[in-house]
Amino acid sequence: MTAQEIISYMESQQNDTQRQILMGFFKTGPGEYGEGDEFLGLKVPQTRAVVKMAGTDFPLAEIPTLLMNPWHEVRLCGFLILVAKFEKLATKRLENNPDAIRQRDEIVQLYLQYAEQANNWDLVDLSVHKILGNWLLLPTMLGDQEYKYQVMDELAASSCLWKQRMSIVCSWKTSQQGDPSWCLRYAEKHLHHPHDLMHKAVGWMLREMGKRVSMDLLRAFLRQHVHEMPRTMLRYAIEKMSETERKEWMRQ
Repeated sequence: MTAQEIISYMESQQNDTQRQILMGFFKTGPGEYGEGDEFLGLKVPQTRAVVKMAGTDFPLAEIPTLLMNPWHEVRLCGFLILVAKFEKLATKRLENNPDAIRQRDEIVQLYLQYAEQANNWDLVDLSVHKILGNWLLLPTMLGDQEYKYQVMDELAASSCLWKQRMSIVCSWKTSQQGDPSWCLRYAEKHLHHPHDLMHKAVGWMLREMGKRVSMDLLRAFLRQHVHEMPRTMLRYAIEKMSETERKEWMRQ
């Protein structure tokens, strides 16, 4: 399949009723975070079916056509194809393979180049941990560990809300693999972020870090920052604690 064939196929599945629902759900109205985004009205399983049809051999050079498309679901398809391609190259067998490393680096560079096209929370949340989060744990030819920090710090410091969200949500993968450092670093950086979407994302990632790595580490972070954390962030972070402990944290 070519990118244009994918676009034509997805457009043929347009559902106006579902489109209206999605445009409301993803806040596409004037002044809302998804203002101006356009939907075909496809559900995520429909988009995933297209990704499967395209396959992991879909040419990397075709993907920018998908990522630059005005339809939300087409952009999601492009990002999910990148995920599928990256994961195929990130197996244990290929972890240290030079050609696989080079191809993973190419995917990461493309992802970063078009990061602003992931301009709603689902586009970020369905892709970033599986690409950038995975890449943080794997060998790369692009630079050393400091280079990885530089890449993520640039996302965190961006004026783009979605790049900022990438910097924290990528830690979903690193926490799953037992490394809390990325979550703690970017939770601290975004502690005073003004947007509710970031409060939810940071709290969610702190909760995952506590669940996957150490509840004691989560409690230590909360003891240090509970009085300055937005309440939404705190509520998300403590969600898996007992009701008694949750009440104690919320009283602080």
